[in-house]
Amino acid sequence: MTLDATDAISPLGVLPPPGPTCIHLPLNVTPQELARYAVGLANARGGTVLVGVDVVEQPQPPERDAGELHPLMVTHAIFELSGGRLTVNVQHHRLPGGLKVLAVFVPHAPYVLAAPDGSVIAWDGAHLVPVTPSAAEPVAAPDYTATVPPDASLADLDPAEVARLRSLGRRLSASALPDLDFLRELGLLLPSGGALRPTLAAILLAGTPAALRAHVPQAEVCFYHHATLDPEFQFREDLLRPIPALLTRLAELIQARNRFTPVQVGLFRIEVWDQDEVVYREALLNALTHRDYTLRDAVHVHYFPDRLEIMNPGGLPGGITPGNILRHQPKRRNPLLAEVLSRLGLVERAGVGVDKMYSLMLRHGKEPPEFTPYPDAVTLALHSPGFDAEFVRFVAKKQEEMQTLSLDMLIVLSLLAREGEATRAHLARALQLPEDRTPRLLRGMEDHGLIARAGVGRGIAYVLGEEVRVALGRERAVLPAAQPELPAPVASAPARPAPAPTPARPRPERDPGAPTSAEVRAAALTLAREQGRVRNVDLRAACGLNTQQAWRVLRRLVQDGLLRKLGTGTRDAAYELTQGAGQPA
Repeated sequence: MTLDATDAISPLGVLPPPGPTCIHLPLNVTPQELARYAVGLANARGGTVLVGVDVVEQPQPPERDAGELHPLMVTHAIFELSGGRLTVNVQHHRLPGGLKVLAVFVPHAPYVLAAPDGSVIAWDGAHLVPVTPSAAEPVAAPDYTATVPPDASLADLDPAEVARLRSLGRRLSASALPDLDFLRELGLLLPSGGALRPTLAAILLAGTPAALRAHVPQAEVCFYHHATLDPEFQFREDLLRPIPALLTRLAELIQARNRFTPVQVGLFRIEVWDQDEVVYREALLNALTHRDYTLRDAVHVHYFPDRLEIMNPGGLPGGITPGNILRHQPKRRNPLLAEVLSRLGLVERAGVGVDKMYSLMLRHGKEPPEFTPYPDAVTLALHSPGFDAEFVRFVAKKQEEMQTLSLDMLIVLSLLAREGEATRAHLARALQLPEDRTPRLLRGMEDHGLIARAGVGRGIAYVLGEEVRVALGRERAVLPAAQPELPAPVASAPARPAPAPTPARPRPERDPGAPTSAEVRAAALTLAREQGRVRNVDLRAACGLNTQQAWRVLRRLVQDGLLRKLGTGTRDAAYELTQGAGQPA
């Protein structure tokens, strides 16, 4: 699949060098040649193919870069060569100075991929080599956390941290065993060199400070507190501790800055926190459990006023992307570590941790988690710029009525509550489902009065049902009558200040004189065409929106391939038209 929305290199470092998991190809490579390298990499252990690094390294600025190579040409060539059995993630990445490289993220194939002529090739770290049938049997990637460091000993384990593990696993029958037997039962101690020695997973879970520094210094977590939305931070704490101790300290750092707003639902009161503890603990555990410990990078946790960002080395496991993370079969990069944390009750064994994060954030009237992939990392953002209190009440009352809303229903209702209307294709993307698998869900929601259709033919869109609109304080029609064309904005006009967020207050009824979503999209594209680029503040001034409303429109236009994002952040980024996006969609 292809993604349109990334134009920055990894925040954790420069582009990875060529080697066993990364291939550098010249700018003049054809899509068919690139496909051969992608299949060979998938037959080895997976990794990244970078196109156009050769022109980036030239002393003189080149006239061309990898921006001319369209991702769809690459995915089509790989589809043809692999017979549709290899799904890759293709993105353009903008480097400092404006040049682009094309990154193809290739998962490790679960079975051998052969070309249509029956030949099998694999990447040996330097070349594509033919693979004989006997050597083509798939080999599972080694578990780094299950290795035993040659100089490790029982002295590398902290008795206090072992006791902490025992308290976490008190429901296990092994919790009553002596320490050594308890650790052996969990698979954390293995015989090596005539003695029991700890695995890296054991050191990650119960190692002494000296053992962590000696064997896994990359297990560090860096916490930053930003008092404003600027990149500069006002507080930093570097943590190198066993994972259970890390979680305890990170929770203390986050809760010290966390705030909640009470929402009254009948006789009960729901506390909606800026950062829900269950959500951020799940996010932190996912980062610590599934990061790539072979990389020498730390996990970075940034606490901003409007979001919590977790930057994780190693990216998403093979085959998983932000567009399929809810539906893809769970992948465990560190099986032993994940298994132990599961047995201790800290992580979900069935791979439903992301589902839990989505569900809790949507139930609390917020936007779902946002994953941004990079060549060697992934960032998870948990946004908290306010919430829809009436949506929280609506979901809670449905639960009281024994009508628990499924995660898919929450995704549809939350999106329609935020954006007013959506086509079936848009809803399918949000649900991470093929469009032909959504009708049954949407018909069921229509039958229960949760949503309704608007428009006819190809113009059909879905809106909230009348009962839901009333419950959410949106009694007026969601689709107002068309308004006259918006006047062209004056470039020198001062930007209208964004209204201050009011988390606990329900959203006001929509002004029938306000521009429709289609008109706001058209205004954003007009500004980008006339001024060369459009910013959040420009769209707010032209359409009378607040910061988050303008950001959602701009983000949707990026997802639809009509705009390209320049810079970072919600307010400071600029957006320019993509090639061929001269007219509103």
